[in-house]
Amino acid sequence: MAPSVCIFGDSVAKGIAFDAVKEKYLLLKNRFSNLIGARDGIQIKNYSHFGCTIKQGKVSIEKHLAELSHYDAVILEYGGNDCDLSWEQVAADPKGTHLPKTPITEFSETYRQLVSEIKESGGTPVLMTLPPIYAPRYFSWISRNLDAQAILDYLGDVEFIYRWHEMYNLAICRIALEQHLSLIDISSAFLQKGNYQDLLCADGIHPNEKGHQLIADEIDQQLNMFNSHRFHPSQLAFA
Repeated sequence: MAPSVCIFGDSVAKGIAFDAVKEKYLLLKNRFSNLIGARDGIQIKNYSHFGCTIKQGKVSIEKHLAELSHYDAVILEYGGNDCDLSWEQVAADPKGTHLPKTPITEFSETYRQLVSEIKESGGTPVLMTLPPIYAPRYFSWISRNLDAQAILDYLGDVEFIYRWHEMYNLAICRIALEQHLSLIDISSAFLQKGNYQDLLCADGIHPNEKGHQLIADEIDQQLNMFNSHRFHPSQLAFA
């Protein structure tokens, strides 16, 4: 029987990318889940959704708890939307206090609860890190049609966006370490590239087709470290 995996996450895990020609978000045919499914013979069920936060993901996963033990791994990819702010509100009140969709403490606590629920259901959770934001491009994206200077006044500097996003990424790594979970570290794969921004869309945050190719290659590299063709979650561990 072919190994099987289910994926819960946001638009990155779903395979959504921005098409600059059509000027809209589209589902990539050559998304990483399709690529590794075709290469490695892994059956993949993708429950990811565009714009999904960890809280929304928890609701979605709880609807499928009864089936999670049937998969060899349950891959989780959250954080990119959780750390996001309402940039319209920031532009309107740059001196105010603004909270992300999911504050970092709540994000970490909810992620831990989710991991526990998956384990209790008989599933094997595997966490995935986030692709790094390219701050200059992302700033231009979020500030279009808004007061860019007001947003910059709130941030202090453009690279604050990268650091804020990375704080959530580090929380994911910390949870994987605490819970002794396998971790798919796509962040390092991007950062090892000299111009990782070439692997991101015009919005500076979603991987483009080349980015999804990199993610698939990184997963394949870990699988190929083992001589067995049988998938096991430990083959995705980056310890």
